[in-house]
Formats: sequence, C-alpha cells, structure tokens
Amino acid sequence: MKTFSKEPGNEPRRSISCPVCGSTSTQELWNYPHYTFVRCPGCSLVYQNPQPLPSNLFERYDEEYFAYEKANEEAYFNLMKLALADIDFENATAGLPEQRKSIVDIGCATGRLLSSLKKSGWRVQGVEVCGPSAEYGIKTYGIPIHIGTLEDAGFPDASFEVAHCSHLIEHLTDPVSFLAEVRRIISAEGLFVLSSPNISGFQAALMGERWRSAIPDHLFLYSKKTLTQLLESNGFSVIRIKTWGGIGRGIAPNWVKKPADALAKKLGFGDVMVVLARLSA
Repeated sequence: MKTFSKEPGNEPRRSISCPVCGSTSTQELWNYPHYTFVRCPGCSLVYQNPQPLPSNLFERYDEEYFAYEKANEEAYFNLMKLALADIDFENATAGLPEQRKSIVDIGCATGRLLSSLKKSGWRVQGVEVCGPSAEYGIKTYGIPIHIGTLEDAGFPDASFEVAHCSHLIEHLTDPVSFLAEVRRIISAEGLFVLSSPNISGFQAALMGERWRSAIPDHLFLYSKKTLTQLLESNGFSVIRIKTWGGIGRGIAPNWVKKPADALAKKLGFGDVMVVLARLSA
C-alpha cells in the first residue's frame, strides 16, 4: 500500500526545537522541494524543520484522505491485528475484568479496529481529525468518535485502560502535549500501544531519502531509540518493541523479500515498529 500524503505548497512554517532532548541545533539530512528533514545532533531524532502549522495539516485530512482510508480499511485493520499480536496484547490485557475493558483509539480512521474490539466486549471510543472518516465510522459501525484532536476531546481523567494509536505520532506537531494527554486519560495501570515507521530499520538505511516514510505528512521519523526516549521522558515505561517489514513490495522479487522480511523482524530492523508501554511508577 502506498502511504497517503499530500505535497505541500508554500504554506506558513515555524522552526521548532527537538521534542526529545530540547536541542535547537540541527544537521540537514534530506532536502525536498517544500520540506526538509533534519537530524538532532543531541539525540539523533529525525524531523521536519521548519514545520507546517497545525491548521494547515488538518486541511490535508479531507474527502480525498477518507477515500484512501476507506479503500485500505481492511488491509490496515489486518496490519493492526498483527501488530497487537506481536506485542501480545491479548495476554497483556487478560487480567482486566469485563467492566474495566475500555480503549480509546486515537486517529481511528473509519473505526474498523474499534468495531472488532467492541464485539469482543470492549468499551470503545475513537478520536479522528478527518470528519468524513469519523462520520463513516459513526454511521457504519455505531462507534462513538470525537471529531478533532485528543487534546480538545476533554475526556475525564483515567477514562480508559488502554490508549492505542496506529501511524499517528509521526504526524503530530506537538508529541509532548499529546503524550501528556494520553498519560492523563489512562488509568494508573493503563497501557499505551502505538506504531510508527522505524527509521532505524533496514529499509530506511537501504533507501535513504527515497524511503517511503520520508513524506510531507510525516513530521517526525522515529527510531526505536528516539521513540523510547520520547516515551520515557514523558512518563511511560516501554515494555516491549517489535518491528516488521524488511524490503518494500516491488523493490525485490519475493524470493529475496520473504527471507529479508523474516530476518529484519527477527533482528528488530523492520520498517515499522509497534510499542507496548505503561505509565511509569
């Protein structure tokens, strides 16, 4: 599947400091016509700098984005199920009594994952900035979905046992504020599951500036190291990280791709990572 992205024009941009270590120093890494990725010399985080304003980003998630999400709904649902299996989500939540099985999916798209979890007895809540996607999920699956950001949803403290976000954190202009809100809305024993492209994977090393995740909509390109640092500096303890994907489809024949994918997964050098974390003691 080709990752959705819109080429930006001459929109307003602002310079930021590194959200992981706070450094304002940068080293240019990849320069594209309308955006540039830099590397932080302090912690090695790769991110766009300068960055678009949040209001400009929200405009990208329109009917065109909904059409992409709808067309790939089942494929992404199956990938999310595999990611949850990789971090052993079922066993991690097995001790929860039925009345405490609650989950918020942030960036839930059409709500397909939440629909499945609802059938398994979970109390579910979605958050989605793309209005057409959220409205589809509300009407089709009967899922409660807040249209907007997590920060403006205003959920009560400790509302959920689990927070989940798949391929979201790399899109956020302020990951630190986002993590503070996640920390506030999950219980003291709560879990946080998130997935994101992995710039420390084999595919990123192979492709460089042609890596499929180095796109305009991805403001941050985390490695296993920098994502762990970000989580740990914002009140989370990482329980486990798993990766998958070695060589992109179409880059090599299947007889090369399959063993490369298996090796990347075994060694932790996959193209995408999923993290299971909990609140720090």
